[in-house]
Amino acid sequence: MHSFNKSGRIIITCSKGNAPSLQKEVEELGYKLKDFFQTGIQLSGTLNDCIRLNLNLRCANHILFSLKSFECRDAAQLYNVVSKDIQWENIIDESGYFSVTSNVQNETITNSLYANVKVKDAIADRFMSIKNRRPDSGSKTDKIVINLFWKNNQAEIFLDTSGETLSKHGYRKIPGRAPMMESLAAATILATNWNRTAPFINPMCGSGTLAIEAALIATNRKPGLYRDNYAFMHILGFEDTFYVKEKIFLTEQILDIAGLIIIANDISEDAINIAKINAGAAGVAELITFDLNDFNEINIPVEKDGVIFFNPEYGDRLGEEPALEKTYREMGDFMKQKCKGYSGFIFTGNLNLAKKIGLKPKKRIEFYNGKIECRLLEYELYDGSRN
Repeated sequence: MHSFNKSGRIIITCSKGNAPSLQKEVEELGYKLKDFFQTGIQLSGTLNDCIRLNLNLRCANHILFSLKSFECRDAAQLYNVVSKDIQWENIIDESGYFSVTSNVQNETITNSLYANVKVKDAIADRFMSIKNRRPDSGSKTDKIVINLFWKNNQAEIFLDTSGETLSKHGYRKIPGRAPMMESLAAATILATNWNRTAPFINPMCGSGTLAIEAALIATNRKPGLYRDNYAFMHILGFEDTFYVKEKIFLTEQILDIAGLIIIANDISEDAINIAKINAGAAGVAELITFDLNDFNEINIPVEKDGVIFFNPEYGDRLGEEPALEKTYREMGDFMKQKCKGYSGFIFTGNLNLAKKIGLKPKKRIEFYNGKIECRLLEYELYDGSRN
């Protein structure tokens, strides 16, 4: 059985642009980074640390635990190392199930699925030679997941301790139209440096993801509260004692923030109903005020240091951009006239439309919504004259 207390290399992957927010989360948990890159971070830890990270992180995609790093020129060498140098019988039950995922950039491999098959064959053949029986394999990622990273002549085999992606936080029952991924919503909120007690206003809320993530962050509700299956549970040697303890601790950490104000606004009744359903599934519906109205009609609370966060449409279909110019101008006017003393944020994948806002951004923070390059634009909305 594989030791859950043996230290090794951990890679936490994330969507492009999320890494700075992910770093904040990991450091808040008390871990020290060893490396930082565009789509993730590296640290040292055990499989038990992977359990804790899986339960707590909002901005991550996968938690990978390294099994072996090696020089690898071609598929034959990959097969030999995977079949001979890793004791899979101590990791996977012969009556169990595993899948293989990969990121391959090697000149001898034209299709990464071929590399996946070589890894599957290597594991299966080792089992047949030792146990005369092999575990099932396929494309589902709800059991043990083996991840191959292979770039040029260097390869590494990981246990993907997450399995299914962490970017979905498990509460969103109805996605709505063009929803923002939960991990991206959390990363952008953390990037605002919102103090988690001042008002958070989300006009044009859609399915409610930003408002819900704000409520989860403010009350310290972690994603592990909403999920009951991870790949690490299927690794030989897993005992649920540590996991159950960490799960209980998640509940004990929930905060009650007196007077918390979170407003989710939309002109669409369907959007508000969907947002309410999703907020109810997350257990934070009572923390959010749902406002069915045009955003210009929002009554902005007089408290200072609040955040107003727009996530408007980008106009990525033909003919949509001109129609959205008026909306972007109105967002700028609204923030300038009614949100003084707040920090204003607009998340958009259309910098041409952003020019119509009519305010000069203090910061432009890069994110990606899928493959769309986006910016989180920050605006200082001064109350009175600037000193």
